[in-house]
Amino acid sequence: MITFISALLLLIVGYYVYSKVVERVFGIDKGRPTPAFTKTDNIDYIPMPTWKVFMIQFLNIAGLGPIFGAIMGAKYGTASYLWIVFGSIFAGGVHDYISGMISLRKGGVSLPEIIGDNLGGSVKFVMRIFIVILMILVGAVFISGPAGILASLTPQHLNLNFWIAVILIYYVFATLLPIDKIIGKIYPIFAFALLFMAVGILFCIFYYNPPLPELTDGLSNKHPNAANLPIFPMMFISIACGAISGFHATQSPLMARCMKNERNARPIFYGSMITEGIVALIWAAAATYFFSPEGQQFFGVAGDSSINGNSADIVDKISKGWLGQLGGILAILGVVAAPITSGDTALRSGRLIIADIFNISQNKIKKRLLISVPLFAVTFIVLYFSMKDKEGFEIIWRYFAWCNQILAAVTLWAVTVYLARNHKAYVITFVPALFMTSVVTAYISIAPEGLHLNHTVGYIISAVITITSFILFILWRRKNR
Repeated sequence: MITFISALLLLIVGYYVYSKVVERVFGIDKGRPTPAFTKTDNIDYIPMPTWKVFMIQFLNIAGLGPIFGAIMGAKYGTASYLWIVFGSIFAGGVHDYISGMISLRKGGVSLPEIIGDNLGGSVKFVMRIFIVILMILVGAVFISGPAGILASLTPQHLNLNFWIAVILIYYVFATLLPIDKIIGKIYPIFAFALLFMAVGILFCIFYYNPPLPELTDGLSNKHPNAANLPIFPMMFISIACGAISGFHATQSPLMARCMKNERNARPIFYGSMITEGIVALIWAAAATYFFSPEGQQFFGVAGDSSINGNSADIVDKISKGWLGQLGGILAILGVVAAPITSGDTALRSGRLIIADIFNISQNKIKKRLLISVPLFAVTFIVLYFSMKDKEGFEIIWRYFAWCNQILAAVTLWAVTVYLARNHKAYVITFVPALFMTSVVTAYISIAPEGLHLNHTVGYIISAVITITSFILFILWRRKNR
């Protein structure tokens, strides 16, 4: 319990201390008008209260990431705590804040434009396509799961196809309507439910005082398949949204278009990431107990090996076991609402990115439809093919997770170049950029769904690419100084 409490306190201290360092490095201007006022269109650019922007940003970036990712990462043991804490403070929070601030300064531009301005036109072209594909994957991934759960809870005639249609219709309205009509009204409610569930689990951790792993137990890999799934890089891919996630930077421009003042960026961007880290830490702690022999007995799943691989069932068992029927209801709300709300904002981001690419104004509904109809059609095709195979969802999820962390690495490199060009302390993003480069290159080298190379060979490849990236940046820095 000491390690868990220390990790929780470190996250809180990290926000109040390191976020101020990051804010000082970037340099805010409280008197600068924000895009919400300079480009108001009552569709995407709308001034909104800071508390509401925070809740929307939190739910946008959270989804199921800090729950499912933390549960999968908890299988690795105490190391998961460390990655959540230090990843959130020194990587995720910095990544979200700097990218969000750049978007705010540049009129709320989308992430591909930020990357292109700093890494060049060729990278910009590739990342435009890459990010739109990622947004489609998010939209597809976060439909089938909630639809399946809703189908299992409702009468037989309200089957899977019915709920997929309902969610898709909701996606259409959430993507097309002004951001304050649906997203601005229901997101704060769902965000509160997600936070309330996490606080409830936190209370149960202290109330039941389960045996949690400590640093004194060591950082050895506790994963059942440790030989094939080493902590580095597998755990760093599994726990993405609870530590650092490229998807976050695609969502920040949505809120950059609604913020009233630059001074609100620290609680909105950095604060949302730390809040997500706290949620991830709580679920990682609960999951480590769940996977232990004592936890298996307590939750009544001893000997049922199938439960260990299903994160939704684990959430259900933990919530009902500790919080009773109310916990079960909240768990269902979280597992259903969280992915849906991430899916719709992903597709909304996709619409805005495409609009930026072709310079299409979004003030008229027919222009929004011009982009959205093909976007939804492709999303439906991806969803259709993923559902034909019983493992389709898992396959899409794994590739999504890897693409997500690639995007985080590229974003970190882009903001590092931005800071360097503006004579700011770029080391705060340079070090995380190098680390995430090593993670994604090692993962694709040794992962079963990647090249599946020998681990030693994969680590060598990762080291070579990371060192090369370091050298190229230093050479660029000297040339452009």
